[in-house]
Amino acid sequence: MTSSQATTGSATATDNAATVAGIYAAFGRGDVPAILGALADDVHWEDWADNSAQRAGVAHMVPRRGPAEVAAFFQVVGSWTMERFEVLDLIGNGRQVVGEISLAARLPDGTRLEDEELHLWTFDDAGRVTRFRHYVDTGKHIAVTGGTAPRGE
Repeated sequence: MTSSQATTGSATATDNAATVAGIYAAFGRGDVPAILGALADDVHWEDWADNSAQRAGVAHMVPRRGPAEVAAFFQVVGSWTMERFEVLDLIGNGRQVVGEISLAARLPDGTRLEDEELHLWTFDDAGRVTRFRHYVDTGKHIAVTGGTAPRGE
C-alpha cells in the first residue's frame, strides 16, 4: 500500500478525493441527489463559529445540518447561471480534502459573482462527508448578494 492509499477506517484517502471529484461532477450535471447521497446524516454545512457572510445574511453561506437542509443550499445556487465552475486542484491525504475552485456566476438579479475559493471537505471513517466549509472572499459575497457588512468590518 502506498502512502497515498493510507486508510482512514474503511475508506481510503484516495476514495475521499474521488468522492469529492464525484461531487463536483454531479454539481456540473445538476445532480443534487447524488451529492446529498455522499453526505452523512448529521453533516455540518458551513459550520463556522464566526463568519461575516453569515452575519450579513448571505443565503448560500447559511449554516445547515443534515442533507435535507443542505438541499436548500443547492436551491439557492441552482438559481444562479453558472458561467464558469472550474476545479483547479484537489488537495488532501486523509480525512480532509480541499478543492481549489474558480467560479463566475450570474445571480438572479443580474449581478455577477467571480471568486477563487477553497472548499474543505471532512469525512468520517465510512467515507461520508461530515462537514463542509467554503473559504471565500466574504466581502465579494456580501456585496453581490446585497448583504450588509457587520459593524466593524
